Amino acid sequence: MKYILSALLFSFLIPAAEAQKLPGFRNSGSFDEQQLVIEDTENGTRILINAPLTGFGKKDKVLLIFYALPNGSSIEHTFGRKAMPGIDYRYDLQHIGAQTRFLRSVIRNRTIVVAYLENSRLSWPSWVANTTDPREKIKEMIGRITGIFNEWKPEMALNCHSGGGRFIFSYIDSAEEIPSSIVRIGFLDSTYGYEDTLHGKKITNWLMSGKNRYLCTLAYNDSVVIYNGKPLVSPTGGTWYRSKMMKNYLSGNFRFREKERDSLKWIQSPGRRIEIILKPNPGGKIYHTTQVELNGFIHSILSGTKHEQKNYAYYGKRAYSDLINDSLIIPIRMLNIPARDPLSESGSEFMNRIRSLSAEEREEEIYKAVSSGNIPDFLRDPVTMNGEFCDSQGKTHNVIYEAMPDYVAVGSNEDFCRIPMNPYTAQRVADKFGASLITSAISDNIYRSADIRLEPFNYVPVGHENETVGKFIEHNARIEKQLSETGGRHGNLIAGIKKDVILSSRIETQPGKVVIYGWHRKDGNPIQPVYSGHIYWYVDYSHGIRLINNQVLIDGKPKLFTEILQDPILFKIFSDEDAPMRQPAYRKQNQ
Repeated sequence: MKYILSALLFSFLIPAAEAQKLPGFRNSGSFDEQQLVIEDTENGTRILINAPLTGFGKKDKVLLIFYALPNGSSIEHTFGRKAMPGIDYRYDLQHIGAQTRFLRSVIRNRTIVVAYLENSRLSWPSWVANTTDPREKIKEMIGRITGIFNEWKPEMALNCHSGGGRFIFSYIDSAEEIPSSIVRIGFLDSTYGYEDTLHGKKITNWLMSGKNRYLCTLAYNDSVVIYNGKPLVSPTGGTWYRSKMMKNYLSGNFRFREKERDSLKWIQSPGRRIEIILKPNPGGKIYHTTQVELNGFIHSILSGTKHEQKNYAYYGKRAYSDLINDSLIIPIRMLNIPARDPLSESGSEFMNRIRSLSAEEREEEIYKAVSSGNIPDFLRDPVTMNGEFCDSQGKTHNVIYEAMPDYVAVGSNEDFCRIPMNPYTAQRVADKFGASLITSAISDNIYRSADIRLEPFNYVPVGHENETVGKFIEHNARIEKQLSETGGRHGNLIAGIKKDVILSSRIETQPGKVVIYGWHRKDGNPIQPVYSGHIYWYVDYSHGIRLINNQVLIDGKPKLFTEILQDPILFKIFSDEDAPMRQPAYRKQNQ
């Protein structure tokens, strides 16, 4: 799911040959950045990973910063954009995107990557309170993101604002000790959940485990704030109290010196590896977000280094104003495909194993294999399709959607087989991946846009031979031979090789049937018109499953493909039918 940013200043071009695109990432379009969104609808989490286009060579080192969002803010608000009339004020508060660019201009010996961590409640305290095993799920999130950068053995920084502190403390709670890969922790007015008994010893042991450990805590005196006639926080519940609590605990093992400067109280250990900065508040004002806005994120990453307070001042004027993007469009979310287990069966092994199974058993094994991620890598990087499409009222919309470059296959990069399956199995896979089956209109659009259009190859029916696994294997080998003869490669958008199992209103009006379409000839006309004469369990070699990301962008706004198909006006963008679909998915009667 992919991303467009625009900005005018401080953007320098990198020659295409030097860009190092990460798998699944998309060029942002400005500031030489690439981005990826991971969304887990089951757990209600959403992650934006922002990385530069360069800095991923074999000798490069990566600093991976996890930024847990504050209460009430989305990724878009947190990333930031220039203030304009009619734009939500929250876009102009934190500017973590612009502050990251400042950091990249200063830190030259690390490639800085930031993962923005959001949840569906826009509150990590609420999410944790209402989620089963939240600590384990948070640990899994950190592990999944870190896994993307394992090649560079990344150093990690935990950072958060406001309620984002609950994410960090939950992660700390999830293990006996803070991992050695974490080199920095920053609390931006976010220590609400700190407890001596739970966190004091772990943070102390972590700080003492290496000289490259840094802790930065920012807080203001929120205990004197009256908001809507009531205290903003309880006497012991605010960050002022909790940050002092943290300092007092750490004093048992670290010496501190204190000084007042620029309306702030600076509490520092020798070498400034620990820095707690407190802002007194005689006027009883709210400085919660101001601490982030006034270079707080920058300082939380540079504290204790030679760059601290160089070309910026914490609680001074914005040092990143020229690095704020003019507009922001979040990319389409990444397909939620699990990583392939290296011990998984190859395509040949899998196909040989399912030869003798019943149709029902075969379908279940296909689902287990595909849904577990036993698919070749080229299917994980969808092709972005961009064009103008008209709705039912003739209004033109800019549309971006993503399609798998080929049909679903089982196996490794070197040994795989495109695998036909019944529509209910295909729907289960689509649901698992956050994907959707396509329509006849999308099938046509993919064919027109394809890099490689192969001539359909058919077998004369002999009994039920075309429905056998042996014929699936034979047809796959034929496609591979055709592809090789054209000089094409896997990952190119390929068409003309299979009939598509499609979505149609006939799914509702003719329950229990499979709807197929396509197998386009070189002249663009399909061999197979829309057809729903087969019972759902009928599968032959010619059937293929092409998935698209179920999230699309319509005029820059994320929408679900299946919801668009149900919309009385927008359905025509993706459908050739005369009316919206009431059931844009294959569901058995008891589902």
